[in-house]
Amino acid sequence: MKKRLMALALCGVMGASLLTGCGSSAKETAAATTAAATEAAKTEAATTAAAAETEKKEAKGSVYYLNFKPEQDAQWQELAKAYTEETGVPVTVVTAASGNYETTLMSEMGKSGAPTLFQVNGPVGLANWKDYCYDLSGSDVYGELTSDGFALKDGDAVEGIAYVIESYGIITNKTLLEKAGYTVDDIKSFDDLKKVAEDITARSAELGFSAFSSAGMDGSSDWRFKTHLANLPIYFEYQEDGIGATDAIKGTYLDNYRAIWDLYINNSTCAPAELAAKTGDDSRNEFLAGKAVFFQNGSWEYGNLTGDGKFTDDDLTMIPIYVGAGDEANQGLCTGTENYWCVNGEAEEDDIQATLDFMYWCVTSELGTNTMANEMGFVIPFKKAAESPNLFVKVDKELTAAGKNPVSWNFTTMPSEEWKNGVGSALTAYAADQTDANWDAVVKAFVDGWATEYALANP
Repeated sequence: MKKRLMALALCGVMGASLLTGCGSSAKETAAATTAAATEAAKTEAATTAAAAETEKKEAKGSVYYLNFKPEQDAQWQELAKAYTEETGVPVTVVTAASGNYETTLMSEMGKSGAPTLFQVNGPVGLANWKDYCYDLSGSDVYGELTSDGFALKDGDAVEGIAYVIESYGIITNKTLLEKAGYTVDDIKSFDDLKKVAEDITARSAELGFSAFSSAGMDGSSDWRFKTHLANLPIYFEYQEDGIGATDAIKGTYLDNYRAIWDLYINNSTCAPAELAAKTGDDSRNEFLAGKAVFFQNGSWEYGNLTGDGKFTDDDLTMIPIYVGAGDEANQGLCTGTENYWCVNGEAEEDDIQATLDFMYWCVTSELGTNTMANEMGFVIPFKKAAESPNLFVKVDKELTAAGKNPVSWNFTTMPSEEWKNGVGSALTAYAADQTDANWDAVVKAFVDGWATEYALANP
């Protein structure tokens, strides 16, 4: 179409030259030629704009993304808006409340206009939803993965792809730590962490701050302990036994789990009995207000802790979660993913294609990759990924480069959400009354609950 327009414009220019060549000056001829070319350029520009507008109007399908991450809701809303403005394809982003993704997904999948893009947390999550998952093996977005190890497969079918790699550990306020007379170089093991935390607690009135922010067990916060902290005893058991999953966890390292949990709840900003009502916001706000040195969380918290007069990179770092197990001298952060995109294979064909196109745009376009890196703080496992400015991501890279071994995310093998809830309830009860009998209930929920839930999920 453009070639035809240019050809027509050229004919117009030549025609003008012939008509003016006999009786006009060279100056008049040049002016006529310029005018004709200008009009041709205007025509081409108008035609191109009209074609783009027509393409937007003819855009097919729509996208409904059920987002797992509340902390990135604003950024996903902006990306959706930008994509719609660019392509004309409607993109709706709905964000599930923290700790309620699975129940929200179940509810939304039962409705007309169900999500076209959702996520599962790994093999266990996939088992619940694989009948809905579109095979991504031939898609452009799958072709952008930097490694096939980031694909979640069922046989040869690619049913999910990881869209972010993250790290978690103990976020540390270096400024407060130094006020207490320590640096991060003083903490290289569980014994070191215990010594520092208990000393801060003994002097908390004098110092004006506590060791740990509240280990809240409200639904917006309990996943940090019934899932992320619980990963440590699972990881060390798997390492010792040389396995990557099990139908019956033994609980070999549950004494270590108790030790770190005791350290958190007894050296905190609040009494252990208050934890049942403490939220994720409470814990973050305590840390932001300088009321605690340590805050267990992940790289996804970076944006919430920095900018707008909050912390700078000089104030913060992240240290490993030491529990007194394994080779602590060479332990790194907990690094991995539980975030796998899946496309709803039950959706309309146009909606499936629209969703695949949106995913591809997010991980290849300048706006998409920069937003995911700079605004969301994500490390994405795709070829065109932008470098993340996230401090905690950089700490993970530095530790790995120094030979520290990242702790893998094995909580994706936890048998069910019900198992996590059982462990969480037992942890909360134990925090309020720290008896051996109540810890035995934690062990029972962890070990017996695992076997029961695994059997239910794998009849």
